[in-house]
Amino acid sequence: MRNTRNTCERAAWLPLIALVALSSMAVRAQQMGAPVSQETPPPPAAPRSVNIPRPDEKTLKNGLRVVVIEDHDVPLVSAQLLVKNGGEIDPLQLSGLADMTASLLTKGTKTRSAPEIAQQIEALGGTIESGAGWDASRASINVMSSRIEPALVILADISRNPVFNEEEIERLRQQYLDSLSVTLRQPGALAGLVAGRVVFGDAAYGHPLSGTPESLARIRRGDIVGLHSQFYRPDNAVLVIGGDIKGGDAFKLAERIFAGWVKPTTPLSGRGMVGKMINPDEKQRVVVVDMPDAGQAAVVLARAGISRNDPDYFRGIVTNAVLDGYSGRLNQEIRIKRGLSYGARSRLETRRDAGPFVASAQTKNTSGADVAALLVGELGRLSNEPVAAAELVPRKAVLTGGFGRALETTEGLVGQIASLSLYGLSLSEINNFINNVQSVTPADIQKFAGGRISVKNASIIIVGSAKDFLESLRRQFSNVEVIPFAELDLNSASLRKTAAAATNQ
Repeated sequence: MRNTRNTCERAAWLPLIALVALSSMAVRAQQMGAPVSQETPPPPAAPRSVNIPRPDEKTLKNGLRVVVIEDHDVPLVSAQLLVKNGGEIDPLQLSGLADMTASLLTKGTKTRSAPEIAQQIEALGGTIESGAGWDASRASINVMSSRIEPALVILADISRNPVFNEEEIERLRQQYLDSLSVTLRQPGALAGLVAGRVVFGDAAYGHPLSGTPESLARIRRGDIVGLHSQFYRPDNAVLVIGGDIKGGDAFKLAERIFAGWVKPTTPLSGRGMVGKMINPDEKQRVVVVDMPDAGQAAVVLARAGISRNDPDYFRGIVTNAVLDGYSGRLNQEIRIKRGLSYGARSRLETRRDAGPFVASAQTKNTSGADVAALLVGELGRLSNEPVAAAELVPRKAVLTGGFGRALETTEGLVGQIASLSLYGLSLSEINNFINNVQSVTPADIQKFAGGRISVKNASIIIVGSAKDFLESLRRQFSNVEVIPFAELDLNSASLRKTAAAATNQ
């Protein structure tokens, strides 16, 4: 399925030249009054099976799981060290701690400064990056296969020996705060953060992954060092190496470079200490954040979805594909038919526990309530009537095509294997993806939409100028909460600042 890249620039330009020529011919034909025929695009081709080589794996004596996937199409190797905890472990008042900790890995070790790390990786012709998601923290490298050993040495160093220099912490803190100052003035981005609190409350998935202005100000170096020492340990990590390297050679490198990573004598903390990740008492809320100077209204429908290990996973992603994308139902209904938005979309984000299902669009303030009704209506329609084959086939093709593109790079292949490793899934599932997608039926979609992402328990969040849509929204929903932007607090499920919170800021 994976093809070697074509390096012939002349050949790469030929399709563009042909397209320009055809466009010119069409324009001339129109000028001469001749009709221009428009052909219906051909249907998607039949999906082809994936045949990724079977990954091999070993566990080192210190507990580090090492997974190797060979791919000799191009002379590149990617490696990802995955620590099996992310933003879910942030303490209640320190949201953003896991993300900051992971981002600081490349900012200096006991033997390398941040500039030296960057210079050494650049000298190898490679890249290095780190960061955290909800369920994992990652550090990764991408380099030519002939230079994988020194790159792996650097990867091991930043993961095991970061110094968390105060100067680097303050620089990163300011970068996060600057980014947040922009984010909090954008209705779409702000609506997403509010949706997290509405759906998950004060549970672990409820807070912003990158923190809030208040939580970032509270984070100290000791907090960062403590999180690293507690969770960055070999028996809580997976090293995935993929690309142009033999399995035996990869395992020898891993043993030589990572065997010195000492497993702590204290047992690994159980999942119980993380706390509940989702809100068990889900109920519908309709929350309006009144931002009078907003140029547009951001409208979000949100609720808890499914976990990555859920048996309904493939039914879920196909159901979401029917709604999402340029040709998906939401965009067709809201943008193409009615012109109410530049784009409407949805996502089903799967995590260790149930992640969020979110449908969203931005629109004129005056049509905020109308778009909310359309989001509700489209989700309801999906549960009430089967999807026709003519619609379902291309939506499945979008999924399988995206999956295929993800496997076209060494980094993408390693990322797919790392994700399966994180959630304890069989590594062979990568070869079953297309068949699993194709096996989903219209009845499966209808059942999933009506049960697992039922509109009944979905909440509505609108960020915008409330005076332009509030009256209409209240005719649809009796439980509308209005929160002035100045009183919004992303640090708690109530979303409202209290006197105590205002004092502590």
